[in-house]
Amino acid sequence: MTSENRHLEMRFRVQVMLATALPFEGGVLDYCYQSDQRPSIGQFVIVPLGSRSVAGVIIGHSDQSVDDPRLKSIEKIADLPCLSKQMIDLVRWVAEWTMSPVGAVLKMVLPIKEALLPPKGIKAWQVATHLNTDDLSEKRKAVIHQLKNTPPMTTSDAAILAGVSPAMITAMGRDGLLEIVMMNPENAADHDALGQQNVMTLSPEQRLAADQVNDALKQNVFKTFVLDGVTGSGKTEVYFDAIEQTIKNGGQALILLPEIALSPQMQNRIKSRFGHRPVVWHSGLSPAQRISAYRRITKGQAKIIVGARSALFLPYHNLGLITVDEEHDQSYKQDDHVAYQARDMAVMRAKAEQIPIILASATPSLETEVNIDQGRYQRLELTKRVGAAELPEITVIDLKRDAPPRQHWLAPGLVKAIEDVLQDGNQALLFLNRRGYAPLTLCRTCGDRLTCPQCSAWLVAHKKDNALHCHHCAHRIRLPDQCPNCETEGSLVSCGPGVERLADEVSALFPDARQAVLSSDLVPTPQALAAFTEDVIKGDIDIIIGTQMITKGHHFPNLKLVGVVDADLGLAGGDLRAAETTWQVMVQVAGRAGRTGQSGKAILQTLAPETPVFKALKSGNRAAFLAEEKKARKTADMPPYGRLAGIILSSKNEPLLRESVQILGRKRPHFNGVNILGPAPAPMAFLRGRHRMRFLIKADRAVDLQKVIRDWLDTVDLPSAIRCQIDIDPYHFM
Repeated sequence: MTSENRHLEMRFRVQVMLATALPFEGGVLDYCYQSDQRPSIGQFVIVPLGSRSVAGVIIGHSDQSVDDPRLKSIEKIADLPCLSKQMIDLVRWVAEWTMSPVGAVLKMVLPIKEALLPPKGIKAWQVATHLNTDDLSEKRKAVIHQLKNTPPMTTSDAAILAGVSPAMITAMGRDGLLEIVMMNPENAADHDALGQQNVMTLSPEQRLAADQVNDALKQNVFKTFVLDGVTGSGKTEVYFDAIEQTIKNGGQALILLPEIALSPQMQNRIKSRFGHRPVVWHSGLSPAQRISAYRRITKGQAKIIVGARSALFLPYHNLGLITVDEEHDQSYKQDDHVAYQARDMAVMRAKAEQIPIILASATPSLETEVNIDQGRYQRLELTKRVGAAELPEITVIDLKRDAPPRQHWLAPGLVKAIEDVLQDGNQALLFLNRRGYAPLTLCRTCGDRLTCPQCSAWLVAHKKDNALHCHHCAHRIRLPDQCPNCETEGSLVSCGPGVERLADEVSALFPDARQAVLSSDLVPTPQALAAFTEDVIKGDIDIIIGTQMITKGHHFPNLKLVGVVDADLGLAGGDLRAAETTWQVMVQVAGRAGRTGQSGKAILQTLAPETPVFKALKSGNRAAFLAEEKKARKTADMPPYGRLAGIILSSKNEPLLRESVQILGRKRPHFNGVNILGPAPAPMAFLRGRHRMRFLIKADRAVDLQKVIRDWLDTVDLPSAIRCQIDIDPYHFM
């Protein structure tokens, strides 16, 4: 054996953090690495784990023997850049904070194992080497002319470029005019350089805000900016200006959105502004799209990335700026698997990378407001709408005085306002945050309410498929002809309105108006939303009826009236953020009106017009409302002044669950500044076939809440049939 061969046979023992939620010690196992050089920390690998293969990252070298017979070898080495030390440290910190297995957090960094290896080659066409073009048709000559001046292209791309059918490209290959070459799909991807296109001249307010962010970018420092601008004030153009500076610096810019349905509209705006579509990342992508996006992001080829909250944890090559759009939105809170608040984790990622972050909103969250008060964040204010547009006038209809007719939901005052808007040739929007036709179906004979067999929730009637749906577990049944309980024919009745039922009322009141419903059931994909939005902008829709999807980021130039059908809906229940969330939703949905031209109007229907949140909305006194909210939270030591955590135990075996929570309850710790409530049935006591009970821990901010919980849980060995879920800083009290 030559010295060169002996050199190639070098073996190393390395520590690999595995991207799996299996809770083994530290999420790290040792593997053998065979190479001609010492492996790098942060290198992505694929390794065996039991009978399967998992992704992982090398985080260290081991001094133990490499000849251990139990030591398995790394299967494959990724061709991607190494994960940075800052990112490895952040993974560990997030795992500690959320009390999740470190591998479950790493799984968010490495969500798709197949992306670690180069994709297979794809077939592409180029002009044949020896070619006689004398007797060709004009179309075939055009194809050859186009392909002579470009790199090899796929069948569809070549057909589009030359303006012919894909069948003609294939036929020309069969006739020997074109020949196939194998091409790396990453080389075939669209990597055009970004460039300025439709650049808007910023107002003095916008310019001042943009310059402060750009100063931080030039200094390469971590700083949290709160871009606090009224609806329609041009917040997007401000952070576009910062993105331009980021790209000039050679960095990547990430824009987080609360809903994936918003991504087409953002993509179009970026295309218009920068001349190039961004790379998108969300759960709606196909596996091939996810692999392509992941590799482009990791290699630094993607300069602007638009994504849902999961995009936050991707291994960017050179992340230079993070923007969290609609930072107040509760969709940024993830409740399953790793429970985390993406807005807060985005701030921590920016701190780890030492880069600026922008939190943009017309209604900043109370947590963000308190961080501004305490000097951690810097507010950048935009107080005026772009151009001549004015903020909408907000009025309140007292449903006790101006009630709609029985089994109707629109008050006479709102109906008259809609009539006036339509007569002027403008558009109206009706907001009701209830999907489907009706939230409850009951029997008039026996009073039975139709509920989900897997959840403690009513089944929601949907007219589009004449079925009853559970919005928690996706259980679905056809709407029965008789009551399942008493078997009386024709006794089932729908109670309350959803957006589909509201659409029926609108059709009866305004038979000549063109209407459309926007909800996730009827407009389920980003592409469908893009088509819906285009119809509204073109003026093909007179009345929009929408759920909360309609409140986020949409710009409809001809929309002059917003009607909120049930403004009290968000105030129901025991959510500590109920008033704050209602205020945010009302401001956001009202802000869809009057964004161009003449001013708009927003009308809120309520049974409680004297509630502080509605007084604040009518008067426009945001400061007074927020001051009262802060005072109430501070008095009660509730977030953001105090801390909360939820521990939910669940099982299919209800007696075993009750026994387990009683044992855990008896072991509860007793500390100053810590109050443990429960055990009690969780608000959603039966979910997806599992019974659920909850402890709620309330603590002072100075308390190490995670240590309290960890030490407490260590005192009890829960049966394997019991699932324990921990939620630090819960938002959705299910």
